[in-house]
Amino acid sequence: MTVPITAPMTEADPYTLDHGSTSYRVDRYELDLDVRLGSNKLIGKAVLRCTALATTAQIVLDLVGLRASKVQLDGKKLQKFSHRAEHLVLNPASPLRPGQQFSLEIRYDGNPQPRRGLWGDVGWEELNDGVLVAGQPNGAASWFPCNDHPRYKSSFLISVTTDDNYRPVCNGTLISHSRKSSRETWVYEHAEPMATYLATVQIGRYVKVPLHVDDTHHRVPQFVAVTPEMAVDALHGLRRQPDMMRTFEDCFGPYPFTDYTSVVTEDELEIPLEAQTVSIFGRNHMRESWDAQRLIAHELSHQWFGNSLTVSSWKDIWLHEGFACYAEWLWSEESRTMTVAARATAAWKRLDAGPQDLLVGDPGPELMFDDRVYKRGALAVHAVRIAAGNEAFFGFLQHWTATNRHSSVSTEAFIEAADSFIPGFDCASILRPWLYESPLPPLPSVR
Repeated sequence: MTVPITAPMTEADPYTLDHGSTSYRVDRYELDLDVRLGSNKLIGKAVLRCTALATTAQIVLDLVGLRASKVQLDGKKLQKFSHRAEHLVLNPASPLRPGQQFSLEIRYDGNPQPRRGLWGDVGWEELNDGVLVAGQPNGAASWFPCNDHPRYKSSFLISVTTDDNYRPVCNGTLISHSRKSSRETWVYEHAEPMATYLATVQIGRYVKVPLHVDDTHHRVPQFVAVTPEMAVDALHGLRRQPDMMRTFEDCFGPYPFTDYTSVVTEDELEIPLEAQTVSIFGRNHMRESWDAQRLIAHELSHQWFGNSLTVSSWKDIWLHEGFACYAEWLWSEESRTMTVAARATAAWKRLDAGPQDLLVGDPGPELMFDDRVYKRGALAVHAVRIAAGNEAFFGFLQHWTATNRHSSVSTEAFIEAADSFIPGFDCASILRPWLYESPLPPLPSVR
């Protein structure tokens, strides 16, 4: 599959200045990983097929806590490369020119650890019995060399060799599985363009079973990867997910990928995690309570808002989290738990009682995951819905997800698209007080 060319940004993303290069993009990653669980040892080979976007004398890759031992550029051994802080810096014999295609082969190894930063530990993390990868926003470099910028998307081939009786779960379609002695190899192909932070490897004593609890929605194959001991609880906890899928397809348009897998760990997790075509839950999330079920809905909705449509810059993260929070409210109404209007009212009252010193449309890196980005972002979505009316609003959302399928988006593009789709609409004036002014606007209500 051809990944569309994206114009380079003039500067690195200001929220993750130490990660991501604008001088080139990676069109495809081919990762061959040998994982020794007992010692948490990773031996990797990464093949990157790239295109230069600007004249550059250096290729800077993100790589944290692991060491490259051999690098080839276009099949020839590269003599000059070095590790600098959280980067692997390559020095070609001659500068790369815009539009020039090149390939890198990097052999590397080490004991991967989470990357520590503003958002806690992100990246590769050991479980009690296995591995979890939580890549958002800049954890990808903890397990493979990459250009870790949200706007650059690539196809992926991920091969994982690990201990017998453990199953790696990765993005995309399993294309082969083999066993040799006490080691097993699992190979996944993911053709749809994907941002690096959404790439994942989950390893556990998992079995993968279909999630066909009822007959409401089988168009999208849904699976659960879980230990045999947890299977009954997981299938019960996720039993409404097919209905969530149907609801979100009705609201947002067709599911943008071929299938969807929920990984349920034996460990308890503070929060669930989303990756492209995969979401990861702890055993503590397999409950019937609204607090658990809303998270299942939230992570599923990210397949549209966050994975298929990914922000060009992290400052626009409300386009991920505001829509995912609003999806919770849509499911709340569909499941007859509480109406969207009641959820919106409750969220507005909590925000009104708290500090109002955050610009949701540009919250800054320290507060990009603040709950106000989620709740006030959802209220911004609700305000657009109220102003547009249900028919125009949901028609626009389906247009928005279809025209931007597997690409990068921004607030400016959202506003322009809404104004073009809905006659006489002024989306900017509706969103401005919610996103770019500190005082909380009045609660949106039906006129």
